[in-house]
Amino acid sequence: MTDFDQRVIVPADSRDALDAAKGEYRRADAGARRVWDRPVVRIVGGLLLPVLILLAWQIATTSGLVQPYLLPTPASVFQAGVELAQSGQLWTHIAISVQRVLLGFAFGSVIGLAVAGVVGLSRWGDVLLSPTLAGIRAVPSLAWVPLLILWMQIGEESKVTLIAIGAFFPVYTTVASALRHVDPHLVEAGRSFSLRGWSLFRTVQLPAVVPSVAAGLRLALAQAWLFLVAAELIASSMGLGFLLTDSQNSGRVDRILLSIVLLALLGTITNGILVLLEKYLLRRWT
Repeated sequence: MTDFDQRVIVPADSRDALDAAKGEYRRADAGARRVWDRPVVRIVGGLLLPVLILLAWQIATTSGLVQPYLLPTPASVFQAGVELAQSGQLWTHIAISVQRVLLGFAFGSVIGLAVAGVVGLSRWGDVLLSPTLAGIRAVPSLAWVPLLILWMQIGEESKVTLIAIGAFFPVYTTVASALRHVDPHLVEAGRSFSLRGWSLFRTVQLPAVVPSVAAGLRLALAQAWLFLVAAELIASSMGLGFLLTDSQNSGRVDRILLSIVLLALLGTITNGILVLLEKYLLRRWT
């Protein structure tokens, strides 16, 4: 039998699948991925859907399809923002809300990482803490409000604590699960080099879970913004959550939509900052 007879002829699409399974891609595919990963392409592509939504919103309101008292025009919402900005109230609302979110996110994330380390790296921590934390996680955010008012009154402490509770669980859940599933062969290899305790964690286990830590932090930040509105229901007089509920009571639909848009923008900006941090951590640890 000749060498040609011994060859296995694989169709082109099957070769592509095999290359993908082995992590080997054709140059055209790699070039396409590089194009889609360019910052300009991602920014323009990301703006496409919001622009289409804004256009549909404008058409629906100006054509009379939706009544103005239900959905004001984009220009009305923009004008409401200008009025609040000129009076200085808008910047105060934004600054206070951002401060609350960042403080709650920082406290919740640090505590979440610490508890995730205990649960993910020790069996006794998993047995003792996991069931209780699973039960606490199921409690809705608004259920904490009366208790926090009773314990901490209506100051900043109760609001930041509620946001911290929201930020805690994504970090804890993601990182603890990742630590439990670190490749045991890596851990065993580290121990064979006499690595124990902190040195083993810093050298082997932490680099293995850096992507999960970054993902948990992004989820925690999104959850912190979600808990902000509930936190600012605690007898608050400033903040975007207060602006949202106050506008509902006064019937200012334009300010309601303004609050929603601002929350979306601030959430997107802070998430973008975390994406940059994630890229740095992945370069540093992986």
